[in-house]
Amino acid sequence: MFETLLKFDKNMLVFLNGLGSEQWDSFWLYATKQFNWVPLFVVVLFLLLRYLGWKKWLFLLFFTALLIAFSDQFTNMIRVIFKRLRPINDPLVVEHLRVFIRPQSYSFTSGHATTSTAVAVFVILLLRNHFKYIKFFVLFPLVFAYSRLYLGVHYPIDILAGAAVGMSIGYGAYKLFRWFEFRYFDKVL
Repeated sequence: MFETLLKFDKNMLVFLNGLGSEQWDSFWLYATKQFNWVPLFVVVLFLLLRYLGWKKWLFLLFFTALLIAFSDQFTNMIRVIFKRLRPINDPLVVEHLRVFIRPQSYSFTSGHATTSTAVAVFVILLLRNHFKYIKFFVLFPLVFAYSRLYLGVHYPIDILAGAAVGMSIGYGAYKLFRWFEFRYFDKVL
């Protein structure tokens, strides 16, 4: 059963990666870089400042940095446990892929999927009652994570597991932030 799932996972990656075309290569190479999302983050930070006020916002910046660090380190811990080769480092898979970049760390779970989903869930939960369009922030982790399939550096299961872990971390971070907010701040969001 497990071997069947892994075989399906590899075949799905080869299929999804094979859908790519030269027209879209530069877009997905751009989308996979964290720095290129900075304009979106600036808008989200502005919205958070607007609805939180500057004192909570400063605490939120520190809290979000901790959230990102925790998510990243948790992903690294999972990778060390499972030691799943990236598709581009698996000789049985790489010959069927369009390869663009060659990260050398392990594959399971996707750090891009985990961290971007954690941040998105956290932000959406914080702003859902104040800004109705924040729900579209979910596109950020979807596009960011899909870029990893397009570039052949993660399997679909890596992405799905990373998103599931990210949802849990994001929800937990939201609950923890609200606990601090109720305990240490007068004004509640």
